[in-house]
Amino acid sequence: MRISEKNKLEKIIIVGDRVLIKPKSSREQTKSGLYLPPGVQEKEKVQEGYIMRVGPGYPIPADYSFDEEDWDEDKDDVRYIPLQAKEGDLAIYLQRDAVEINYIGEKYFIVPQSAVLMLVREEDL
Repeated sequence: MRISEKNKLEKIIIVGDRVLIKPKSSREQTKSGLYLPPGVQEKEKVQEGYIMRVGPGYPIPADYSFDEEDWDEDKDDVRYIPLQAKEGDLAIYLQRDAVEINYIGEKYFIVPQSAVLMLVREEDL
């Protein structure tokens, strides 16, 4: 299978409560008219970008019961509490918790959902 612009993210599996964010192009000019170099823009505490992939959520045991002893059986089933974030959402997130990666020549950030401050979802009515 050839990697194309359309399917390049299909093979990425995001783990746990994390999301993959493609940073939104940052503004180069401040409101007062000063031009900022890219290094300064990237060091801002809060960034925004689009969610490209979402992990399965917070793991919880499938059949957890307080009556059973945890060491009695081998339990491999895991369930997840799903994340609020969905692919396509615009996310406002804390830069300090983001891990930058380069994948096929593009910059992305892997961010835990706890670092996402706000989501903007555009749904067709």
